[in-house]
Amino acid sequence: MKRTILITGSSRGIGAATALLAAKKGYQVCLNYLSNAQAAEGIVKVIIENGGKAKAYQADVSSESEVISLFSKIDSDFGSISALVNNVGILEKQSSLIEMEFIRIQKVINTNIISNLICSKEAIKRMSTKYGGKGGSIVNVSSIASKTGSPNEYVDYASSKGAIDTLTVGLSKELAGEGIRVNAVRPGFIYTDIHADGGEVNRVDRLKASIPLKRGGQPIEVANSILWLLSDEASYVTGTFLDVAGGR
Repeated sequence: MKRTILITGSSRGIGAATALLAAKKGYQVCLNYLSNAQAAEGIVKVIIENGGKAKAYQADVSSESEVISLFSKIDSDFGSISALVNNVGILEKQSSLIEMEFIRIQKVINTNIISNLICSKEAIKRMSTKYGGKGGSIVNVSSIASKTGSPNEYVDYASSKGAIDTLTVGLSKELAGEGIRVNAVRPGFIYTDIHADGGEVNRVDRLKASIPLKRGGQPIEVANSILWLLSDEASYVTGTFLDVAGGR
C-alpha cells in the first residue's frame, strides 16, 4: 500500500519542493493551500504528469472545523495519512514589537502555532497505534529564527517558531510509544517568496555574508532533510532538530 503524506502550505517554497520530492519518493501527496489554487494545482499537475498521485485541498489550517473537514476529505480520497509535514507559516512586514498591531500578532500565532497543534491532533487520531493506526511520522517546519529571535524584524514569527520547537520535543515524547516519530527542521535563510511578504525581496542576498557557508539555501535542500526524517532511514530518530541553515 502506498504511503500518503499531507503537507500544509504547499503551494510554494519549501512546501512545494517537499511535495515534489515526496512524490518522487513514492508518496501519494496531499497539498494544502489557503488561496493560491493555481499554484497548488500546478504542483499537482507536475506530479501526475510524472506518474505520481496528488490532490490539492483548500483549507485554512488555523481553523479547527476546516482541518477536520480537510482530513475527512483525505480519508475519503486516499485513506489515512502516514506522514504529516506541518509546513504552513507566515510572517508580516519587518518591524519592532512596539510597532506591531495586535491583529498581526494574533494572525501569526494562529497560523504558525494553532495550525500545527490541530493538524497534529487529527493526524494522531489516524496514525497512532493506540487508536488502531499503523504508526507514522510528523515533521514540523520551524526556523532558525527560534534561536536568533529575529530582533527588529519578526519577533512574533520567531516566538511562534520557538513554540513549534517546544511542541516537537513534547509531542515526540508523548507519541514515542504509539508508533509516531516527531521531528523538526529549522531552515535558515532560504530563497523563497516569504521574504517578499516581509517587505524585503532580496533579504537572503543582504545577509548571506553572515552565513558560514556564504550563501542562501534552496527549498530542495530543506525538502531533502524533511524526507529523510520521514523515511525509514531515520527510524531511530525522534525529538530531533535538523538545522538547515548553512552553519548559523
